[in-house]
Order: sequence, then C-alpha cells, then structure tokens
Amino acid sequence: MQTDCDIAIIGAGPVGLALALLLARHGVPPGRIALIDARAPEQAIRDPRSLALSHGSRQILEDIGAWTMPADSIHQIHVSRRGHFGRTLIDRDEYKLPALGYVTRYGLLMAALDARARQLPLRMLRPAQVTGTAEEADQVSLALADGAGLPAALSARIVVQAEGGLFAEQQAKPLRRDYGQTAIVAHVRAAHPVPHRAYERFTDEGPLALLPQEDGYALVWCARPETALGLTALGDAAFLDALHRQFGDRLGRFTSVSARHAYPLGLNAGGVLSQRVAAIGNAAQTLHPVAGQGLNLGLRDAAVLARLLAREQSPAALRRFDDERRADRSLTIRITDAMARVFAGDRQGSWSQATLALGLGLFDTVAPARRLLAEQMMYGRR
Repeated sequence: MQTDCDIAIIGAGPVGLALALLLARHGVPPGRIALIDARAPEQAIRDPRSLALSHGSRQILEDIGAWTMPADSIHQIHVSRRGHFGRTLIDRDEYKLPALGYVTRYGLLMAALDARARQLPLRMLRPAQVTGTAEEADQVSLALADGAGLPAALSARIVVQAEGGLFAEQQAKPLRRDYGQTAIVAHVRAAHPVPHRAYERFTDEGPLALLPQEDGYALVWCARPETALGLTALGDAAFLDALHRQFGDRLGRFTSVSARHAYPLGLNAGGVLSQRVAAIGNAAQTLHPVAGQGLNLGLRDAAVLARLLAREQSPAALRRFDDERRADRSLTIRITDAMARVFAGDRQGSWSQATLALGLGLFDTVAPARRLLAEQMMYGRR
C-alpha cells in the first residue's frame, strides 16, 4: 500500500531531529521522512537549559553534520560522597580521548540540528499536533490538528514517537517510579573554578552535579521535595551558602546564581509500542538526571533505529531494534535507578549510603571497574 511517507517521527526535539538526519544519512529518501512537532522551531531554539553530551553522542552528531554548536568540554569527572572519604576521578587521558563529554545548551543543540535539517527536503509539519492514530497491518494513519496549511491526516509505514505523551496510554512501561526527589537547575559561578572538571557529589538527599559551562557551572541539585521547596525560596546569598555547605570547599565560595527552576523526578521506561510504532528517547524512558544519561541514551536509540529502518520499514525491523537496544537500555536504567534510590528511600547514615562511599573508593583503585563505568557513560553497552 502506498503511504504518504515511509517514516513519521512525532517530536522534532534533539532525538527526533537526529533520527531524521541519521535516516537520511543511511539512504532513506528525505522526502519520505516526516517530522511532526507541536512547537515552532523558534520556541525550542530559545530554550536555555543545559545538556550533558557524552563522547559517543558527539560522534553521532558529527556523523550527521550537526556538531556545530558551542560546547564546553569535560576532561575529568570527580565523583564523591559528602561526609565520606570515598571518591573516584575519571580522566580523559586514561581513555586517550579529547574529552569525556561536553556541556551545551538545549537551544544551541536544537539550532545546529535544525540548520542541518533545513538543508534536506524533509517533510516538516510544525507546529502540528497528532490527535489520533489508526494502525493497520501495513500502515499507521495519523490525524493532525493545529497546522495551518498542513494536511489533516498522514499515513506512514512506521511511526516513531520521539517525545511526549500521545502514545503514553498504549505503552507498557514496567518501570514507573516516583523518586520523591526534585531537581533544582541553575547556573552558578565559583571563586576558584577548575577548568574542564565536572563534579558529581552524592549528598544525603540526592546527587548534586556541577558541569563546567561558559564562565561557571551548570548546577543540577537533587533533594527531597520539601528541601527543594525551601532552597528555591531562599535569596541568592542564602542559597549559595547552602550550596557551599553541601558541596564543600573544592571550588572556594560560590559567588553568583542565575534564576532557579525545579522539576520533580521519576522513572518511566518501556519499549516498542506496537507492530509499527516504536518509542525512543524520553518517549521510551525518562531517567533520573544522575550521570546525565537521558539524552545520550536517546541518541543511541536513534542511531540503532536509523540503521535498521534504512534496510526495511517493517515490524521485523522494530523487533530487531528492541532486541539490540535491550541491554544498553536496561543497564543504563539500572545504574541511574540504583543511584537515585539509595537517596530517595534510605535514611541518612544507612548501610546502603555508606556502602556507596566505599564503592567509590574501590572504583578509584580498581582500574577495570572504573573503565567499565566510564565506557558505559561514554558509549553505552555495545
């Protein structure tokens, strides 16, 4: 049966755009790829949020000509536990890489991907919303709304949900968890910054990450909701004092903080939705921000799915995708989930929190264990 396109991608965020570009890179005619998004591209490009990209993600973006945005490189990652001696240091020199990862802004990455996409004759349907679906044996029909001058319906051989919730009720997500944590996100400056070094500091209530960015650090501070509520209500000076008490003296005093935003944290993870509908990125798994693996895992999803769909757009391709991605998805989810749950559910001073500090010390002295952890964060399970 002839369809309007071969592959329809719902969600033109970083993962959806990357998938479209990877499909074209693998030989799928760009005119047979449709991208549908409820937002105009200008909205996404203005988004100032910070993102952590692994070395493996840079390789994917370079492959599609989208590594063109400003980014701050991470040469070392210092991991420690507040109040304990255990710590580990992961260094790029040990892996002979230019960087372990990179920090950029969501809007800058979107601008780079969008500029590359505009060079191809992709079918861009935005702003437009998918309001309904009907799946048949050989195609999926999508009902569209809100797009001036756009079609009211679209048919595709394969549909990929790359963001958000249209198919949420259809997806079997065996892993659902409310961590009882809230992430406070901001940009801070310190008196004595260490160039190109990122920090992951485990506190009594959750991880605290500082990622080198521009003239300071992107802060992601995870705490219990009541604590986060109190922190966001503080004035700047009191907030910076509280941050210093949790982080310590490694960077000296914190000298400034931007506007703060708070986000509740949870885990939702599932797989292929149906015979002809797959989910990738946040539509497949929403992770705790510890270790910054959400977007990187989504880009690895896109890389594998593009390779398989370039061969054939069929249910068999989606089954192979599910098989190939299961190990990497499962291991990444287990690592981030375990780290988050230690703090979400355990008391200060509990055996599991103390064991984490001991484990960090062992990682620092056992090179093979440290390498396995670093390679999972940089490349995923391959």
